[in-house]
Amino acid sequence: MYTFGDLVNIIAELRSDHGCPWDREQTYESLKKCLADEAEEVYDAVDRHDMENLCEELGDILLQVMLNSQIAKEEGAFTIDDVIDGLCHKMIRRHPHVFGNARVNSTEEGLALWNEIKAQEKAEKKRKCLDKN
Repeated sequence: MYTFGDLVNIIAELRSDHGCPWDREQTYESLKKCLADEAEEVYDAVDRHDMENLCEELGDILLQVMLNSQIAKEEGAFTIDDVIDGLCHKMIRRHPHVFGNARVNSTEEGLALWNEIKAQEKAEKKRKCLDKN
């Protein structure tokens, strides 16, 4: 069975000088339509309750994440490890009722807490942006 590390190496090889011409030509912009198409295919698989196809289509979404992350790595912007690290931090930060001392008693309370934290994060980003200018 292949691992996540294998996937990282396969994507890097596809984008390498001796890799696949199509993969090497891709940009963030050219991949936008691919990502949208793959998301639609995930929706369709869910609507049809087609688990085999859903598994495949989620892999195609992951491919889009991997290709965009590899392009970013090549540009020195970020890596897939940065994407994963950021996502882990976000999940822990936005779930203080799971990873901290906050308490929620319902799905609605959990969602409200998520949205409150998200709004605080956006306000902080905006403030930092304004401070830079």
